[in-house]
Amino acid sequence: LIKSGGYKIGAGEIENALLEHPGVREAAVTGEPDADLGERIVAWVVPADPGAPPALDELADHVAARLAPHKRPRVLHRLAALPRNDMGKIMKRALRHD
Repeated sequence: LIKSGGYKIGAGEIENALLEHPGVREAAVTGEPDADLGERIVAWVVPADPGAPPALDELADHVAARLAPHKRPRVLHRLAALPRNDMGKIMKRALRHD
């Protein structure tokens, strides 16, 4: 769970909303520390077309149109692939903004 702005937010519902966007092939959502919100929502996406990836504003609006506005991602990272373990599960702990 991501605790942001007094809300407890499940990453899965945001990931599902992101995956509904035609420009997103894969998505993961994590939280990172934020002085004002507690945690800010961070989206990690693999674009369907790496040459024309969707912008943060476009994805944030896409999520906000499907879910409550406080669930929109505040930060976007584009990756060529999401890190996975041997079982194929996304390793969210490996997703860090350095």
